Amino acid sequence: METGLEKRIKGRWKSSEFYPYLKGSCKCGNKLSEVVCLIEVVLLEVDCIIIMVLECNIADYSIPTIEKFGMDAFKKGWFTETGTLNGDQAISIQVDEVLYQEKSKYQDILVFQSNRFGRVLVLDNAIQLSECDEFSYQEMITFLPLNSHPNPKKVLIIGGGDGGAVREAVKHPLVESVTLCEIDEKVIEVSKKYLPFMAKGFESPKLTLYIGDGAEFMRNHQHEFDVIITDSSDPKGPAVCLFQKPYYESLKKALKPGGIVASQGESFWFDRKLIAEMIKMCKEIFPVVDYGSSYVPTYPGGQIGYLCCSTSPDTNFRQPLNLFSNEILKELNLKYYTPDTHRAAFALPKLIAEELELKWEIK
Repeated sequence: METGLEKRIKGRWKSSEFYPYLKGSCKCGNKLSEVVCLIEVVLLEVDCIIIMVLECNIADYSIPTIEKFGMDAFKKGWFTETGTLNGDQAISIQVDEVLYQEKSKYQDILVFQSNRFGRVLVLDNAIQLSECDEFSYQEMITFLPLNSHPNPKKVLIIGGGDGGAVREAVKHPLVESVTLCEIDEKVIEVSKKYLPFMAKGFESPKLTLYIGDGAEFMRNHQHEFDVIITDSSDPKGPAVCLFQKPYYESLKKALKPGGIVASQGESFWFDRKLIAEMIKMCKEIFPVVDYGSSYVPTYPGGQIGYLCCSTSPDTNFRQPLNLFSNEILKELNLKYYTPDTHRAAFALPKLIAEELELKWEIK
């Protein structure tokens, strides 16, 4: 008899409906994702899905294992991400179709289709972007630094293999060259195939693509760039080094005099301690450090931040130097960024500004 937290669902299902969570094969060599099996699904409130193959209609089977993804699995047609830095919150998006799932040399890569959010990219269980709101992040992490620099001719992007920051940077009328340094070539391949709205910039003659480690690249290219953008994932696994002092010291060395850095800066609702530590660290390296923000519904708290640093003491991130007219905004097909949203990005809530030890009034 079923009780409380447990629900049992029995029936004949195609095991491909649970792909990629079923891994294994029948003794006859047929992959479980290609056969029809009688399965029992046990759903528990502890966010765990256990799938047991009871009977294969082709031959005997080898016992499959569960491959975790998201909150262990898609549940009832939903993908759920637990906060990578704040595990007491979760975000769920309804899934229409899984388009791609594979583990690259560096990370799990997933792309699925959602009716409301469009195509969604997930790396190592964390939602990176959705088609409906990606422009907020991509435009702001790119145009905040570019329009705070008087002449951003040469741009370096570390990470960002989905192509979003590249797409925006090559649009800028003052930018002459963009170098993308991405360690995982598979992300670029997946974006070109499944996220064409992100990958438009890969065809630009302004772009130079480098596959490899960003820190190593910068060691060999010092004092070369006007603006460097770090489009990183959360500080876990291989990305941890991108949030540490040696990395920011290498960023400074790769900049020309007056150069500017902008990095993905997490959520001030959940990660204030980390952000405060990052700001304090960066103030030991750069004379000007500030923190901006924009709204992105598919990110935890609906907000994401941008850590901005400059080698010039005269930089004021809160007042854009390059003021785009409405005609230019339309020509560049910008959907979020304007001179007003640039200024507003740095108008933080009083509590947040005080905890981050930043002035809350516009300079």
